[in-house]
Amino acid sequence: MVNEHADRQTAQESARETARETAQETAERSAKVMWSGDAASRALGMELVAVSPGRAVVTMTVRPDMVNGWEVCHGGLIASLADSAFAVACNSRGQVTVASGFDVSFLESGRLGDVLVATAEERALRGRSGLYDVTVVRGGESGDGTVVAEFRGRSRSLGRPIEG
Repeated sequence: MVNEHADRQTAQESARETARETAQETAERSAKVMWSGDAASRALGMELVAVSPGRAVVTMTVRPDMVNGWEVCHGGLIASLADSAFAVACNSRGQVTVASGFDVSFLESGRLGDVLVATAEERALRGRSGLYDVTVVRGGESGDGTVVAEFRGRSRSLGRPIEG
């Protein structure tokens, strides 16, 4: 009886591990499909660093053509970085998902040469709607981890799987 219970428990743990691996594989496949078609993020020099279910990390280095008249990174470009991380995170479950809106608060300026790191985290999923927070920090070798922006995104699944 004890061995049967232990075997059942081991099988349940193995099934949970397989489900985690499958969710990770889905996240990676979904990100690959989506990112390969994302010309806007590539044009801005963004790089997808990590993806897992409900989470993504994307970086962007502030170039000379990204600074405004005050020599700081244009806020719209910081919002674009956060939006790209949000998009990867909310599509990581394998369903075609779009933004239904977002809010962004700028806390510090991005400067020429900064490597900005956007980390998106799923906060809630209810039916086809989701809520995600993205924190953008100064990263890279010379980055100090200062929070540059906070972004909250709302998503809506279109109810169809990501093919590919």
